[in-house]
Amino acid sequence: MKSIVITGDAYQVGRGLGEAAAGAIRDTVMNVERFQVLKRDWSGSDRLTVLLAAARQVYPEFLREVEGIADGAGVDFDDIFLWNCRGDFPGGGDQSHADIAGCTTVMIPASETEPAVIAHNEDDQAELDGQCFLVRVHPKNGIGFTSFYSPGLLPGHTFAVNDAGLVQAINHIRPHDQAAGIPRHFVARAVLASTDLDAALAVLSRRDRASGFHHNLGQAGRSQLLSVEAPASKCVVHQVACAAVHTNHLVFSECADIVQEVADSSASRQRRAEALISDGALEGRDALVVLGDQADADLPICRKRRGGTDPGYTLATAVFEVARERITWRVHSHPRETPVFSGIQQVAGELNVV
Repeated sequence: MKSIVITGDAYQVGRGLGEAAAGAIRDTVMNVERFQVLKRDWSGSDRLTVLLAAARQVYPEFLREVEGIADGAGVDFDDIFLWNCRGDFPGGGDQSHADIAGCTTVMIPASETEPAVIAHNEDDQAELDGQCFLVRVHPKNGIGFTSFYSPGLLPGHTFAVNDAGLVQAINHIRPHDQAAGIPRHFVARAVLASTDLDAALAVLSRRDRASGFHHNLGQAGRSQLLSVEAPASKCVVHQVACAAVHTNHLVFSECADIVQEVADSSASRQRRAEALISDGALEGRDALVVLGDQADADLPICRKRRGGTDPGYTLATAVFEVARERITWRVHSHPRETPVFSGIQQVAGELNVV
């Protein structure tokens, strides 16, 4: 897994991302079936035009990032924008590939002596293994951040920490309440640019979102961890009072009336993780015990293998310790291996990466 640093305005940031991921975007993303289905069904559609208008009106700076990604990779803007709208179309857009995308997140509240923990497996399709990277962004305007980056997409929809000490880890969800509005990848990017949890919740509570994710949020200096289910039609915020897990479907009772796709992998990972937590697996506060679990050979929590009935794949694992004055973080290629990157984000300080 490589790490890059990008500095500049919104377009320059996007261009740097596009250049760094050019081969993966052209050779992998543009050729996977998931993208081809999106292009066949939605390229040039009225819905895509509406999504573009909403993004341009509300978040023009992030649209400039998308333009930069396209130019840096040498591909059409329309294709990159379409890829960033993959969950925003009626019926879920790419629900036919619901088993591929994933993610499992464990959240552990702070104790009297230990910081809170947000730990996350970033799952997607196996073709992207080795083609994602860690990016440190120093924007000309706005808040800097460090994020795991997936080729062709805006930063923010995986796991990240920004210079305000805000941590965000995203779980893909598959509700069927899509609307005409701001694409969810733009919303996730806006959360990453937020100065604090209150600003992040203001973004997620907008009523003009096209669809949404589940957001796991914490911030240095703030005692609470927030678990937020934010499909297009609702924004439900739960403060995490005890160890909790979230996979890739809506689980809050407030969202029970929303029609959704629940992949076998997501249901299995949720059940297994909840069982591990209830059996005391987190008594030592080591979330990797859960995220590295492969007890279910067909539908494991850690999807770091190929074959079997589960087409998804764990690309990376992150652990964020959310303390009063800092975020201490590390990124693993495999949850059972030593980290490949680690860092400390001081509140109102500069990021130190090793």
